[in-house]
Amino acid sequence: MSAQYTLHGAVRSSAAWRARIALELKGLPFREIRRDLFKGEQNRADYRAINPQQLVPALVCPNGAVVHQSLAIIDYLDEVHPDPPFLPREPEGRARVRALAQIIACDIHPINNLRVREHVRALLPEDPDAMAKWQAKWSAAGFDAIEAILAASPDVGVYSRGDQPGYFECFLVPQVGNARSGGRDMSPYPILTRIADACAALPAFQRADPANIAKS
Repeated sequence: MSAQYTLHGAVRSSAAWRARIALELKGLPFREIRRDLFKGEQNRADYRAINPQQLVPALVCPNGAVVHQSLAIIDYLDEVHPDPPFLPREPEGRARVRALAQIIACDIHPINNLRVREHVRALLPEDPDAMAKWQAKWSAAGFDAIEAILAASPDVGVYSRGDQPGYFECFLVPQVGNARSGGRDMSPYPILTRIADACAALPAFQRADPANIAKS
């Protein structure tokens, strides 16, 4: 059994959710210190000492090293704990999986996270639906591209790459969860929602799900 990791996260943070999924899929023991982002707990001095960016997640490794940013955390875990592998062996396959993940991590999520939503709301106080319209626009742009890539790929099976979930699914499931909790219509995305639903039936994804954490 590996020594324990410490994940600094938040229950509803999709970035922390990704990291929880990765830890669960790797079967790694960890504890999560959960911070209430709406109360600004990520801005406290004790956490700033861990992550100067004051965002979640941050992963404290058993050797004391700290890894910031969910992409870096998931890459790190896959390098240090290569079984089960998150990425295919061939360079083209690895690039494809990373590109899909980055549509979420780099294009959808950053402009839909809490601090951006708060800023949009402050800029347009006269429009109570401004934040929802902002989120829907950029989520749709990313989901449209992901669905098209998956539809054209011969690698898709039960999951985005055959019959084992991996790197991309860590990113997909939280983003689909956010979209559904926001009431967005996911019917235009049958492939990616089918993959997300297949993941939701697996114990590792269930243990990482905010809905189940909130009940515990």
